Amino acid sequence: MRIGIIGAGQLGQMLGFAARELGHECYFLDPSDAPPAAKAGPVIQAAFDDRVALSILAEKCDVLTYEFENVPVEALQDIADKVPVYPPHDALRLAQDRLTEKQLFEQLDIPLPKYHPIDSVDDLRQAVESIGLPLVIKTRHMGYDGKGQFVLRDEKLVGAAWQELGGKALIAEQWVNFDFEVSAIGVRSANGDIATYCLTHNEHAAGILRVSRAPVEDDVLTDKATRYMRRMLEHLDYVGVLALELFVVGNKLLANEFAPRVHNSGHWTIEGAETSQFSNHILAVTDATPGSTATVGHAGMINLIGNIPDAARELGDGALHDYGKSARPGRKLGHITVVADSAEGRDTLIECINQSVT
Repeated sequence: MRIGIIGAGQLGQMLGFAARELGHECYFLDPSDAPPAAKAGPVIQAAFDDRVALSILAEKCDVLTYEFENVPVEALQDIADKVPVYPPHDALRLAQDRLTEKQLFEQLDIPLPKYHPIDSVDDLRQAVESIGLPLVIKTRHMGYDGKGQFVLRDEKLVGAAWQELGGKALIAEQWVNFDFEVSAIGVRSANGDIATYCLTHNEHAAGILRVSRAPVEDDVLTDKATRYMRRMLEHLDYVGVLALELFVVGNKLLANEFAPRVHNSGHWTIEGAETSQFSNHILAVTDATPGSTATVGHAGMINLIGNIPDAARELGDGALHDYGKSARPGRKLGHITVVADSAEGRDTLIECINQSVT
């Protein structure tokens, strides 16, 4: 099949590589001059909301998908009668607004922190009163990797928070003193077949994912996350891979956000699972049955942010994935995955690699 992918960044690149291994062709749409996914197929250089370019992509392909959640929903709806688009528009629309996202969690009885929509400085003061401090103030649209956020710890700084973020639709979220963060990743085919990966333990710094470890060996948490994932996939009539990020508080899981796409925290699946998240996304959108999500060991992933040092290219252990992007502070340039027979062995590898690349 010919698969059109909107976005040609590193996620598009890895989707393209997976599609090639499965015997499919990929075409991409992206405004960048030299996007990473150009290594995996032709790229139509155009804006993501360029109706003409999207129409051309649709005419070339049998199915369309996307690598990030800020694709204009209206633009996709314009071509929905020409070619199937997966994941479905409704999932994309809900994920693009943190308010509708949280309302979805509530509708599906998925626990989440308290929240309050913010449209004025008075709303912000009401949130302080109803939820308490600290609060995390976020833009409802377009934020990622910690961008568009303000942690409000002192009521005297309400004005400063509003001055920094005001003028946009905002949401205030309860500060959660979590034990750690995890992500659940699942996939659903057009025929309704569902497969889920083990829970992944994630470590962030400055709002950016740094290290992931899998599996999280906790049957109670895994069972809860799997139930929440299945509810979302079935309710949304979902097709493709979906990632759900959660806070762990004791034996409870609180939903943070979801991504209607393959996810950074699932990169370990390329080497650490029988079928990677990228291959399973391609299988799902091409009407095939998802492959096994079983782990093949204890896996870890280290993000390479800002630069790829020479030491990363001289590893005795681990697999380097270089996205081919130019160096820039805060930019994800690649990742290293490791797989070991035990959690201790994996963690030792992660520690050694972190010491050599930082």
